Amino acid sequence: MIHTRSQIEAQEDQWLAPYAIRSKDSKGRAYPESEPDYRTAFQRDRDRILHTTAFRRLEYKTQVFINYEGDYYRTRLTHTLEVAQIGRTIARALGANEDLLEAICLAHDLGHPPFGHSGEVALARLMKDHGGFDHNKQSLRIVTKLEQRYPDFSGLNLTWEVREGIVKHESEYDVADAREFNPELRGHLEAQIANVADELAYTAHDLDDGLRSGMIIPNMLEGITLWEILVDSVGWRGPVLDDLTRHRLIRHLIGMEVTDLVQATDQCLRERQVKSAEELQRLPHNVMRFSEDMVRRNRQLKDFLYNNLYRHHRVVRMQVKAERIVTDLFRAYQSDPEILPKHVQEAIGDRSLERTICDYIAGMTDRFAVEEYQKLLDPATKP
Repeated sequence: MIHTRSQIEAQEDQWLAPYAIRSKDSKGRAYPESEPDYRTAFQRDRDRILHTTAFRRLEYKTQVFINYEGDYYRTRLTHTLEVAQIGRTIARALGANEDLLEAICLAHDLGHPPFGHSGEVALARLMKDHGGFDHNKQSLRIVTKLEQRYPDFSGLNLTWEVREGIVKHESEYDVADAREFNPELRGHLEAQIANVADELAYTAHDLDDGLRSGMIIPNMLEGITLWEILVDSVGWRGPVLDDLTRHRLIRHLIGMEVTDLVQATDQCLRERQVKSAEELQRLPHNVMRFSEDMVRRNRQLKDFLYNNLYRHHRVVRMQVKAERIVTDLFRAYQSDPEILPKHVQEAIGDRSLERTICDYIAGMTDRFAVEEYQKLLDPATKP
């Protein structure tokens, strides 16, 4: 049996919650296009994002550990896929639109520069007087301008709802600037799910990578409430934490978080008696939430990770190196634009020199940035 787009859209009416976004209700694209016979608009958006150059580059961009530190640590790509997987689970449980959610999740980190947060800090400082830089805006810039794959328009021509979800991506470290996307409205449910799935994923998986790396050892976690609950749930008594047990602990952690999140959010939706997507967006607060107990437990775990992983001397050393690499590359290109590749130089007239340099560096992988730094600034390396 063939399922056409119109049939899939009809199925959405049957299966989705009243406050979810339906594909057929999309505000559309900036450039009108006929939609495929067998995919909804949001499915098409997801597929377009998957085929971008920016998405492929995520494989060699830092999450916490730079790529060459080991083959088993998360990269920005594996993090993105894990966010999408967790997000789809939450979306299905709450009756949200999984395809819209997945498209937002897959695009949410496209604008991250090399070396993770360190690269972003450096570019933001360098671009302070030239329009600024943050990875949310850069993600939108990539899907609306920088990716060149179609003859009739720049970017991917994604639907309004996916672009809105990218713009309204928020966490405790990132605050959205949505001035062109109904700033008086909160993110739709799918955007809110993407936000919490992102935080949930990086907290659990940074703990996993920290334990694998040896920067965190199990006895350091004693007294952390979530950790105590986890070790009791799997019956681990230590002292050696083998790989299989570590996997079990992280699985249990994610399962606990998702269950708590879905139940607390469902209770919120019922109490507010939300009946439509617009009504949800006009609420004075986000509906996606953890229970009060889980909020306290997560805060304790996040504070632990900040103090013991993100501020570990090995991580900080790499952050210092990364900021220096990005800064020196930017200054070198700025002082002598002729060392930029020809196709990059050609964009200067349309974007300004600094924005062109910023776009170029932001698109680099960790490996390429290191190689470019060596070629340009290490006298012993051939250009």
